[in-house]
Amino acid sequence: MQLTSKSQTIRKTSFRIFVYVILILSTIIMMIPFAWMLSSSLMKESDMFQIPPVWIPNPPQFNNYTEIWGILPFDAFFRNTVVLTVGRILPLLFSCSLAAFGFARLKSRKKNILFLIMISTMMLPGQVTMIPLYILFAKIGWVNTFLPLIVPSFFGIPFYIFMMRQFFMTIPIEYDESARIDGASTFQIFYKIILPLSKPALVTMTIFLFMWSWNDFFTPLIYLHDTNKYPLALGLQLFRTYGEYSTRWDYIMAGSLLMAIPPLLVFFFAQKYFVEGVTVTGLKG
Repeated sequence: MQLTSKSQTIRKTSFRIFVYVILILSTIIMMIPFAWMLSSSLMKESDMFQIPPVWIPNPPQFNNYTEIWGILPFDAFFRNTVVLTVGRILPLLFSCSLAAFGFARLKSRKKNILFLIMISTMMLPGQVTMIPLYILFAKIGWVNTFLPLIVPSFFGIPFYIFMMRQFFMTIPIEYDESARIDGASTFQIFYKIILPLSKPALVTMTIFLFMWSWNDFFTPLIYLHDTNKYPLALGLQLFRTYGEYSTRWDYIMAGSLLMAIPPLLVFFFAQKYFVEGVTVTGLKG
């Protein structure tokens, strides 16, 4: 019995070591592109394509980070990205939560049918609605404005409605019944009881939406024509096509690293709620 116990302990320890080694190697492999971006952002363009590759800049070109602000309106790109990100996240937090509350808590015979129809829209590729939406926004004069990027956020996104509904269904219905006895309306139950209890799910949705909106390239590419209205994701590609600074990879890497900092900070400070929200809403699978 003692030998069997020792062999099981050795087997478990060996398995743990194997798992840790795989995780460490996977982490190193995934960090290589980020490390190369950091290293390249501090190099001269001529040093970036040397064979064998140079990983440590000598000397570091910190001026790459300052020059990109003068070559192109990088401050305008940053400001536009913040406006678009905030302008999308806030309406989506409200609209998705409100729709999810209706599907999760309100009683209706047609509720499940409507929820099924809403979920079925997730199967439509974005390319199916892209051209009709562009024609619609062009007819009402919204092209080359932020409106086509922000206004649709007031109507929710099916995936996040589904995610919030899953979380709301874990909250005991007795809270709603107690609030109704005390005279609370349906909307008061929503914003005074359900939303305060849904912080992990709301933070999780905020992180997902922030990552999507901050890095969105395709949608601004369709609707925005004025360079001064470009977000960061779209503005960075101008370093490949903008006059004498065509294909300045050192500036592109420096700009990309600056662009990656806010999502990293958001995820770092909100990871506690993110893990909790993913676990409770059932997104782990």
